[in-house]
Amino acid sequence: MVVAATGAVVTQVTVPAAPAGYRQLLGLADRHDGRRVWAIEGTGGYGAGLTRFLHAHAEQVVELDRPKRAARRHGAKSDSLDATRAAREALGRDRLAQPRAAGQRAALQVRLTARRSAVQAATDAQRQLHALVVAAPDTLRSRLRGLTTPRLVATCRRLRLRADTDPETTATAASLRAVARRIQHLNTEIAEHTRAITALVRAWHPELLTPTGVGPIVAAVVLCAWSHPGRCRTDAAFAMLGGAAPIPVSSGQTVRVRLTGPGTATSTRPSTWSC
Repeated sequence: MVVAATGAVVTQVTVPAAPAGYRQLLGLADRHDGRRVWAIEGTGGYGAGLTRFLHAHAEQVVELDRPKRAARRHGAKSDSLDATRAAREALGRDRLAQPRAAGQRAALQVRLTARRSAVQAATDAQRQLHALVVAAPDTLRSRLRGLTTPRLVATCRRLRLRADTDPETTATAASLRAVARRIQHLNTEIAEHTRAITALVRAWHPELLTPTGVGPIVAAVVLCAWSHPGRCRTDAAFAMLGGAAPIPVSSGQTVRVRLTGPGTATSTRPSTWSC
């Protein structure tokens, strides 16, 4: 979708999401004179391929993060309508977001995402393992009760299935062994991602690992959140990103300030907030 500075639609075309389609879009843009900017939704998702292609050709790309959808009369919706709304919204914004940097930041982000998923899956599997033990027949529960999670996982993964036991005990033992082996596999995956994240952080910004209490995961989260120079345009934006932006929650003559992140700060001086 090509939209002029006035918001008028100049032309539109549908291309495949592949290098050939990207080249077709670039050729279409070259036929129009003047400065141009590419407004793309989801530069880190469905628009990642086009964003990388345009950056490789020195094109200016801005990201429409969470665009405001105009009211659709009678539910009207199509790709062309959405593209037109997105382009016009980019023209009307005071500040335009830049796509997050690729390369090492993107490598850290995918590792963090995969690790976070594995940690969540391992946590769910551990809860399931403990629940199975609680409801297990006495012959199994008496052996497994009171064990710490690591010992429980190690014991359950070595459970043997006996042909002379009743069906419930056999099924429970098989389930315990399967869940325990799943946890072990996930823990191995988590350790692999952690090692890779550590290597990336040490190669990119090893100084972040110097402060006490900052490990590779925290450092990687900081690097991904910061993403690129100019990510935080003001001190207020940095405070919002860090969870330290004050939000007034005053009542009467008492000023209370709630932070956007964990923790609160409270004062009891006369209110100075204005509405």
